[in-house]
Amino acid sequence: MSVVIIGGHDRMVCQYKKICKAYRCKAKVFTQMSSNLREQIGKPDLVVLFTNTVSHKMVKCAVAEAQKANINIVRCHTSSQTALGEILEKTYLK
Repeated sequence: MSVVIIGGHDRMVCQYKKICKAYRCKAKVFTQMSSNLREQIGKPDLVVLFTNTVSHKMVKCAVAEAQKANINIVRCHTSSQTALGEILEKTYLK
């Protein structure tokens, strides 16, 4: 399973990737808007949006790409390790 995380804190990127690895997921983490974000998102199984720490422009871009490719989107206000773990737990067990 592959996961794209949009938002979060720069200093947490390694922790996000470790948590995803524990659930046997490959993760891409984007904490800042890049000029070619659309191409970098790719076709993951899940997009996680940490809405508290991300710009509206970045959210619109991620949602548009996810809807185009029919990818599941999970929005979470909190960008903590626990929140990510709970999201993966719910998604992974489905």
